Amino acid sequence: MKVDSHRVLIRPLLTEKITGLREKTNTVGFVVHPEANRIQIRQAVEALLKVKVEKINIMNIRGKIKRLGRFSGRRSDWKKALVTLKEGEKLEMYESA
Repeated sequence: MKVDSHRVLIRPLLTEKITGLREKTNTVGFVVHPEANRIQIRQAVEALLKVKVEKINIMNIRGKIKRLGRFSGRRSDWKKALVTLKEGEKLEMYESA
């Protein structure tokens, strides 16, 4: 399915684990559209953020079952992309966070 490049990247992931990855291996994380593939994610990151991408790892995260008393619900499924940037590249939005 064709997904607009502005809709591919939903938001950046700012967790302790991804912060450690960014410092060690120059890897950043994003929540991406559930139907986006590696090629679309690469094109969106390179076009919108003006950096070169070395490789992309994608994970489908299943939503958890949560309970509140006797009522149970389910969180949404989502897709995570770990984008490794080429040597010497960095994102300014992560530097200020």
